[in-house]
Amino acid sequence: MRTARTALGALAFAALLAAGTTALAETVAYKAVLDGKHEVPPNDTKGTGSVHAKYDTATMKLSYSVKYSGLSGAATAAHFHGPAKPGDNAGPIITLAAPLASPIKGEETLTKEQADELANGLWYLNVHTAAHPPGEIRGQLVKAAAKAAKKK
Repeated sequence: MRTARTALGALAFAALLAAGTTALAETVAYKAVLDGKHEVPPNDTKGTGSVHAKYDTATMKLSYSVKYSGLSGAATAAHFHGPAKPGDNAGPIITLAAPLASPIKGEETLTKEQADELANGLWYLNVHTAAHPPGEIRGQLVKAAAKAAKKK
């Protein structure tokens, strides 16, 4: 009987530990507004766009959707860049896979360092075209405000 109680106690303790670990995991939403004025140097494109991304802290996966319109031509490349503050340039971290027609959707597993840079606002996304090889539209990724729960 005592062995059964000990086993049940150990099982309950393990369940509490597992629940605590799961409770620490979260999904963090990020967004960016893409335009030519945020490129470095800025340009006068009529193109605009947006990025909506979610980072799962448990799996370290970043899922993203990039939408754009009004570019001077077809997208030739698109990348997440960093680490860089707004107004600074940095090398590509993640190259988005073709097809590059809007919307571009994908998922990548980040390193701890990359996740920290993203959380600290040091990533941006830009979309390149033949007319604007360094990038036609760009936007800094920032944490999106949490959605308020709906009241009944």
